[in-house]
Amino acid sequence: MGGRSAEREVSLSSGHECVTALREMDYDVTAIDAGQDIAERLMESSPDVVFNALHGRWGEDGCVQGILEWLRIPYSHSGVLASALAMDKARSKAAFVKAGIPVADGGLFSRKEIESGHVMTPPYVVKPNNEGSSVGVCIVPERANRPPDIDGGMPEPLMVEAYVAGRELTVTVKGGKALCVTEIITDGWYNYDAKYVPGASRHDLPANLPDVITEACLAHAETAHQALGCRGVSRIDFRWDDSRGLQGLFARETNTQPGMTTTSIVPEQAALRGTSFPELCDWIVKDASCER
Repeated sequence: MGGRSAEREVSLSSGHECVTALREMDYDVTAIDAGQDIAERLMESSPDVVFNALHGRWGEDGCVQGILEWLRIPYSHSGVLASALAMDKARSKAAFVKAGIPVADGGLFSRKEIESGHVMTPPYVVKPNNEGSSVGVCIVPERANRPPDIDGGMPEPLMVEAYVAGRELTVTVKGGKALCVTEIITDGWYNYDAKYVPGASRHDLPANLPDVITEACLAHAETAHQALGCRGVSRIDFRWDDSRGLQGLFARETNTQPGMTTTSIVPEQAALRGTSFPELCDWIVKDASCER
């Protein structure tokens, strides 16, 4: 847990929650805050299984998975290739398109290109190509006179996508099976604070949606999980413009290391299907392996 990404604090929170749950299930747990000495720490600990509660770069993009494969330590969630694909928004969108999953128009651009002039007609969204938790997301409104100023710390290239108005939906996939659809209700954009500050957003589950939208979300989520080669638990986010019916539903991205905090979607959806948080963590451990 922890690590060096922009999602470090959320990862620490997820890790602490999972440590508590696993100890409740009688596991002997060693919490490791992942640093540059992670390989040495793992060899010293000599664990039977690694529960990966890292979020963001290095922990969710195939890097730590590669270390675990090299050390031959069974680990949770997705493997090297699926993690790398899902974390790279451009490549995961290409996989979605090939699998028949609808996505918003967009592409990759440099900071200079984005700041020099509108690279697509507003409204549009600018975000890092390889971060999660809405880190660095910038929305350019419909009547914006000038392009956005980009944080100099954002890694290039950047993803620019057409803004999809409407409702925020998300689906957990556990062992290849979609659990349910949650609608996330917030006063503004579903940003970092809305995701992790208690009370900043409300989760409606199962979401009150037309059957055709619910069925499409569940089917697309399972297809995305399979298309990327995900394992264990994943979560896929959607935007739905309800004025356009089924044509207004677009997949945004798959999270291979979804949050496991007290405000997180995955534990809520699992609980709705009769699996407590400790039982969910127990299932994730028992699902662990190498060569994922």
